[in-house]
Amino acid sequence: MTSFSRRRFIQTTSAAAFSSTALAREAPASNAKLPVCVFNKPLQHLNYEEQAHLVAKMGFVGIEGTVRANGHVTPEKVKTDLPDQIEALRKNGVGMTLMTTDVNHADSEVHRRVLETAASLGVTQFRMGSIKFTYNRPIQDQLDEIKVTFEKLVSFCQPLGIKPLYQNHAGAGRFGAALWDIYEVIKGYDPIDVGIAFDIRHAVVEGGQSWPTEFHLLRPWFGFVYCKDFEWEDGSKKPSNVPLTTGQVDYPAFFKTLKKSDYTGPISLHMEYINHKDPQLLDKSIAAIKADKKALDTLIGG
Repeated sequence: MTSFSRRRFIQTTSAAAFSSTALAREAPASNAKLPVCVFNKPLQHLNYEEQAHLVAKMGFVGIEGTVRANGHVTPEKVKTDLPDQIEALRKNGVGMTLMTTDVNHADSEVHRRVLETAASLGVTQFRMGSIKFTYNRPIQDQLDEIKVTFEKLVSFCQPLGIKPLYQNHAGAGRFGAALWDIYEVIKGYDPIDVGIAFDIRHAVVEGGQSWPTEFHLLRPWFGFVYCKDFEWEDGSKKPSNVPLTTGQVDYPAFFKTLKKSDYTGPISLHMEYINHKDPQLLDKSIAAIKADKKALDTLIGG
């Protein structure tokens, strides 16, 4: 069980880190503008300084930075490259609002190094790696094993002052796709110690009209909200990413629900409908991010 002193320690270190990444502001009222960062996956063709300058110029408070295989920072170089990236962000008045990783356990020396390095630099939250079910064993047995994995990871992260978040992601075999399974794993935890990156796009793909139920079930553990959109491909059962507010997600209803819940941020904008792997499409990616941010700002302010 998390002690009061443990909670105060995390709250104190989180506040200090928030300040160091230019995100220290009074907690906004429920009708205040929510802080928005951008998932940096489409911007990895830029160097750290170029990316930081662009993100600040576009009006984001920071980035959701990839520290994983094929990320802007790779785990093997985290001790040398992550300080450089965060320094570039700070010089431009923004921060690493969230770190996205492959980490879903603390058994690996590389995973431990990623978390220790990030925490020492003031990063207070990270997105875990994906976990998948197999169908040759009982699902409940696998859920029990995932609970142990979370317990070990949270125990490792608590002294560092860094909190794991798990993203709900649509897809067959994905732990968390239905959201109820995430609840079964984290329901006994204080939200200070573990949380969810609530992805409304993936919640609608899997739950359709039932997303408000999952929203309210998991709302106490929201550490982040992800915004992106999708459309069902013609003649297919597959979802295809599209510009924000042009697809199946009912964003006016979502933001009405979000504001009523007194969520105060942050939000991460994910632009995933242009191929981020092609450097020739970088300008198109930047233009798309700007357009999506304009739409998101309207939703937040509306």
